[in-house]
Amino acid sequence: MKSAPHLLPFPWGIFRPGVLGSTPRNYSTSPSAVQTLTLNQPISNNPLYNFLPETQNANNLVALVCSSLKLKDGAFWEYLRQQGSFCRFTGDDLSRILLRCQSDSYAALAFFTWVRNNLALKPNAQNFCIMIHILVWSKNYKEAMKILLELVQLKGTGTGNVSERFNVYESLILSTNDCNWDLAVLDMLIKAYLRKGMVKESFQTFRKIVRAGFVPSIVTINCLLNGLSRMDFGGNVGRYCKEGRLKMRYICITSCLEERVEADAVSYNTLIYGYCKEGMMQEARSVLFAMIGRGIAPDNFTCWTLVKGYQNLDRMISALNLVLELTRFGVVISRDMYCYLILALCKENRPFAAKSLLEQMSLNGYIPSEEMYNELIDSLCRGKFVMRH
Repeated sequence: MKSAPHLLPFPWGIFRPGVLGSTPRNYSTSPSAVQTLTLNQPISNNPLYNFLPETQNANNLVALVCSSLKLKDGAFWEYLRQQGSFCRFTGDDLSRILLRCQSDSYAALAFFTWVRNNLALKPNAQNFCIMIHILVWSKNYKEAMKILLELVQLKGTGTGNVSERFNVYESLILSTNDCNWDLAVLDMLIKAYLRKGMVKESFQTFRKIVRAGFVPSIVTINCLLNGLSRMDFGGNVGRYCKEGRLKMRYICITSCLEERVEADAVSYNTLIYGYCKEGMMQEARSVLFAMIGRGIAPDNFTCWTLVKGYQNLDRMISALNLVLELTRFGVVISRDMYCYLILALCKENRPFAAKSLLEQMSLNGYIPSEEMYNELIDSLCRGKFVMRH
């Protein structure tokens, strides 16, 4: 993924009116919504708190917990809990503690986990985002992905419909104002959606990331293409849905090219496979020659995918012509591909086409097998193309 500017946590162009206002767009206005933190803000302004012992003063709680984290003293949290110090503990307090300890991701994660397991407080979206940023920044990707998988399924207030899910992308971006972050988190967000089967959400996030001026890694894009190819619209849905799915895949490729990030053979092959699977062979050919035009040589998988696509439409002659055309572009056709095509043409009673391909195979240095000759002879005999002497 492209590197971000050194001084700014994110390009300001993505923060449109309404996103950085007092009420973020697409967010709940409940306390769980992402807010700007004041790290040293006291829990209560009541002066009577100052007469309490240090461990019972709620205003000292954040400092006490942070000190215990530096000393690796997790048992002290349980002592504070028994003293009632956490009775007014909020999500903002949790965020302040995480931010103060972001240089030690293991300590931050330990306290985050302890809060979830021992307090009645449920971490909000902001807490999740800060914890994820801390883990990704420290290269602890495994633990970050675990929390990110939970976050993508976190609901907002209300009935819990899909439309009321937290906007995870914007939550993560807004949280970058408070803590260190790494662009890898955007790659991970796309993959998290895919792992949860939320392919549409992953595609929408991909487009937002690209519009913001970043392009995910080619590995992530290939994962997204693969996810789009596996989308199930159901047997009774019309062709337009399938074409829409393919359009999404095509957008992924063109977005890469527009941002001067070259798609690789896997990206093109995934798109070709999708078109062939739906019988859209003309579109598959267009992608193939765009691939060749970009200097990416089709591999054995590309050839097999196209040949199978034509075969499913009973168009073996078109498959033959494509293979011959590819040889003129310098594409190496495997011996197995020649064998498969020759046998398929013989079974379709096209012996002369099979004979022509067999000759081409010999010119390319392959030795035809005995099975090929037998199938070719049988096909000639079935067509009564046998000369008697």
